[in-house]
Amino acid sequence: MTTRVELPLWLLLLILGFAAVAALDKVMLPSVRWFFRRRLERVVARLNERLERPIQPFKLARRHDMIQRLIYDPQVSQAVADHARAQGIPESVAFQEASRYAREIVPSFSASAYFGFAIRAARWLSNALYRVRLGYHDEAGLKRIDPDATVVFVMNHRSNMDYVLVTYLAAERSALSYAVGEWAQVWPLSGLIRAMGAYFIRRKSRNELYRKVLARYVRLATDAGVTQAMFPEGGLSLSGALMPPKLGLLKYIVDDFDPEGRDVVFVPVALNYDRVLEDRILIAAANDPKRRFNARIGVVAGKSFKQLWLRMTGRYHRFGYAAVSFGKPLSLRSLRNEVTGDLTVPLARQLIAKIGAIVPMLPVPVVAWLMLERGPMTRADVEVAFGSILRNYPDAHVHLPRDSRDYGAEVGLRNLVERKILRLEGDRYHVEPDQMALVRYYANSIRHLMEKDAPVSAVAKGDAATAGS
Repeated sequence: MTTRVELPLWLLLLILGFAAVAALDKVMLPSVRWFFRRRLERVVARLNERLERPIQPFKLARRHDMIQRLIYDPQVSQAVADHARAQGIPESVAFQEASRYAREIVPSFSASAYFGFAIRAARWLSNALYRVRLGYHDEAGLKRIDPDATVVFVMNHRSNMDYVLVTYLAAERSALSYAVGEWAQVWPLSGLIRAMGAYFIRRKSRNELYRKVLARYVRLATDAGVTQAMFPEGGLSLSGALMPPKLGLLKYIVDDFDPEGRDVVFVPVALNYDRVLEDRILIAAANDPKRRFNARIGVVAGKSFKQLWLRMTGRYHRFGYAAVSFGKPLSLRSLRNEVTGDLTVPLARQLIAKIGAIVPMLPVPVVAWLMLERGPMTRADVEVAFGSILRNYPDAHVHLPRDSRDYGAEVGLRNLVERKILRLEGDRYHVEPDQMALVRYYANSIRHLMEKDAPVSAVAKGDAATAGS
């Protein structure tokens, strides 16, 4: 026992390294994890005291545990067996594929990241870029929602700023779990988005195994009462108009719904902007046969630095108004009592109609609509036309800056002239010929309100994994 043993230095260091790892794994790391877990629980408890809808334990589960729960779900296991049989591959290979999908989908929610960083950043960015206004707001309907129900915010998709605006305006209600597309899977953005509770979806995937894993995650989150947010149009509107809904995520929520269990309540949310940051990119994508977004990082960075420079030199102006309306909630349980058979299509039609009905009418879209419909106009003509819209469309949610019809016309005209979309010749405003597509894009955002027979309630079948981002 007392015999001296000589060891090479590298071997001694290796042994000490293994001993340190073992000590960390068995002694120190569990204590550290317990310490931070206790702190997290205290933070969440304080947050839940002020939130209308508390953060559900499902969102706080460890990501590894949630992935294991998902891939060992009986329905996913059956899908793995079916996929292996259909593809002629071992079940172990199909299981690894399902595991990869689960790791891709499942978020890793961090209350600190969401409420400590995301909310503050969303508030700052929203108010830095726009004059944010809350449009129609069914506060009484929102307060009547069953506290045990799962709430799903369903929104029209105009811009990537939609995520930011709704996160900011819903901050006092709950932490939202967004469905986001492939664009968000870029490092380092993906880690932050996942920490904020968002889950990734492949919008064009037709893989049955992937769709089953996604469907089961959505079902588990819905059954657990997680507050969610989704875009039923399935993607950004390239025309500016409200698009027909796709059925993917809605179908996942409707399938296996138990009217005797937890209710699901959909809250329609409508957004509109005086200026959509990506407007020219979206118009170009609409004219591209492959619908590709030509948003090079250099262009984005250049525009960002330009706005920063304008802000530093005191010449920065915000991009007009951005408005959000929250409509009357729709209970899935109540709809189940009214409709026999599959609920997905009736639900999609009602939701898109409810969203369309509360789209805010802002100065720029109104002026754009008038310029398309009536041609060159004087400022006095625009002011009178604003008044006629208020009289002829009493149910529309028209935002009048300073509660002034005339100032609303001024704001819309000034915004479009500064962007060189309109030009003033004599006393009349004309649309620049090469900017007609941009004028039409903004007019389309309220076209369904101005033309009551516009087919906004049509349903796009699409594939089941495409809706939601």
